Amino acid sequence: MSSLSLPRINLKLNKMKKNLRNILALALGLMTTVSFAQDMNVDSRTRIDMSGDGDKMSTDQRVTVGTTWGGDNWGIVLSSDVNYTTNDGTNGTLNANVYEAYASTDLFGFATMNIGRQALSYGSGVFVGTNDWAATRNTTDGMTFAIDNDLVGLDLGLNSQSNDDGTSSIDNMWLNASKSQGDWSANLLYLSLGSNGADANTAMGLDFTYSAMGGALDLNVSYNTTSFDGVDGDMMDISGTYTVNDDMSLTAGMASVGEDGFTYLASGNMTGDWMSHGNLGQLAANEENLYVGGSYNMGDFSLAATMSTVTNTEDDNYERSATDISVGYSLTDNASLSYRMVTDNNGTDTDATYNWLTLTVTP
Repeated sequence: MSSLSLPRINLKLNKMKKNLRNILALALGLMTTVSFAQDMNVDSRTRIDMSGDGDKMSTDQRVTVGTTWGGDNWGIVLSSDVNYTTNDGTNGTLNANVYEAYASTDLFGFATMNIGRQALSYGSGVFVGTNDWAATRNTTDGMTFAIDNDLVGLDLGLNSQSNDDGTSSIDNMWLNASKSQGDWSANLLYLSLGSNGADANTAMGLDFTYSAMGGALDLNVSYNTTSFDGVDGDMMDISGTYTVNDDMSLTAGMASVGEDGFTYLASGNMTGDWMSHGNLGQLAANEENLYVGGSYNMGDFSLAATMSTVTNTEDDNYERSATDISVGYSLTDNASLSYRMVTDNNGTDTDATYNWLTLTVTP
């Protein structure tokens, strides 16, 4: 071994020691917490990415450890994600981060107040969603106030941060109202988003669901609007799901974006693409996505497929096609294995292929 390779080895060893020290410190903190906790939850997801021509082999391991403890009118929630990724047999990367960490308390008997880092999801998740597909999921640092009564459920959220000079760097506020009664449910989300002293940008989403035919047919409407830098945008998604029997269901719908486009927020479930969010991703101005799909359960086996066709009302030559097929098998009551294959031509003559094998374990 030459002397030139020794510094490189020492650097790798030091990096491994640092990562191991961080993981041990985090684990020790959680173990100390667990000893006083009322509840503990753990889940593990191992996903192998075999996209492209099948020559890719990237493994992502995500383990989430969470604890919850408290009393009749207070609580504390703490959970962490530990991620380990190997790419094509090369040296893996290890990182750990806090997923959720917030305190909850009763507020004068009429509301619940949560303060800290929270994984929030409202309505269809277009604007605010956890994006559970990702290794690093969406969270929000701020305060939420939940008022739950017989009339309507209300959530008020605040996220405000300042720069060193005292100016505002983030100044966000949101209000979510939800109501369910009989065969229908509705959710209305309003967000006011401002940063670095800019005028507030706004977003609003309305989701409505109605169950007909004795629960066999579910109708869903999601209408979302944005106003950013003086430009208004809108996106609508209308779908219906018919339950053929206890094992089979069929879905058809169309999502469309208006002529001025639509601003997808980073905290939503549709910001990215197949790799980052596990879905078709954003639609551009004047685009329409017509999709049909179905699911079938056969005991421990499950099968699902969705076919999407995206067109542009201002460009007759544009057409994008995507097919999403997944097969799942329940290994035990605590473990499941699934295989997912996606083909997407992205509006070109060449298909991009994505393949994932996922093992999920929840004690």
